[in-house]
Amino acid sequence: MLTKRIIPCLDIKDGRTVKGVNFENIRDAGDPIELGALYAEQGADELVFLDITATNERRKTLSELVTRIAKHVNIPFTVGGGISSVEDVNVLLQSGADKISVNTSAFKRPELVDELAREFGSQCVVLAIDTRFEDGDWYVYLNGGRVKTEIKAYDWAKEAVARGAGEILLTSMNNDGTKQGFALDITGKLSQNLNVPVIASGGAGTMDHFMDVFENAQADAALAASIFHYKEIEIPALKTYLYQRGLNIRF
Repeated sequence: MLTKRIIPCLDIKDGRTVKGVNFENIRDAGDPIELGALYAEQGADELVFLDITATNERRKTLSELVTRIAKHVNIPFTVGGGISSVEDVNVLLQSGADKISVNTSAFKRPELVDELAREFGSQCVVLAIDTRFEDGDWYVYLNGGRVKTEIKAYDWAKEAVARGAGEILLTSMNNDGTKQGFALDITGKLSQNLNVPVIASGGAGTMDHFMDVFENAQADAALAASIFHYKEIEIPALKTYLYQRGLNIRF
C-alpha cells in the first residue's frame, strides 16, 4: 500500500512566500528556501513551489531559485508557474527540480502534456487544475483562477492523463484558504476514476480535514500552505495523528 503524502505548498511572488484566501488578499509568509528546508527537516514528503509572478524575467529567476532550493532541500520538489515548453522544463529539471507543474499553458495547448511526457516521462509531469463549483459542476479556471472555462475539471483531468500527465494537483477555489476542509466530492471523483495519483489542495484547516481527504476522497497526497506557514499545524504532529488513526504514513 502506498504511503499518503503531506505536501507543503509555497506560492512565490518576487522571491517571497505569500498566501491568500480564495486566491485573493495576498500576504507575506517568509523566505521560500528557509521554509522549504524547515519542512523537509520536519518530515514533509514533498514540496511544491509555485511562482505566481508573471514577468518575462521569470524563467531565469525561477531557475536560479530552483538551484538554491535544490542545495538546501533533500526531498523531492515540484516547480510550477508559467511553464509552457519543453525548453522551460529542461532548464528547471537541470537546475534540480524533480517534477514540474503545468496549468494554463497545458489547457490552452493540450499537446504540451504529450510533449513533456514523451521528453521527460510521465512521472515528471504534474497537471495542476484550479476548479470552482458552480452551476452544478466543477469547472476549470485559468490564469490563477481569474478566467472561467466551459470545461469540467473531471473531463480535462481525464484527457490530460490520457496524454501522459503522471499526477493531478487539484485545487478547489471554493475551499482555498477557508480552512473549512478539502473538496471531497471532486477530489474523490478524480481519485477513484483516474489511474494516477491525485493531490488534494485547498481548504485544510484541521488534522481531521487531512484524515477526511485521505479516507473519504482517497486522495494520494494532501497539500496545504498557510496552516504550515503560520505554524497552526506542525508536520510531525499531523503525521503522528494520521498514523495513530491507521493511515499509512512515512516518518
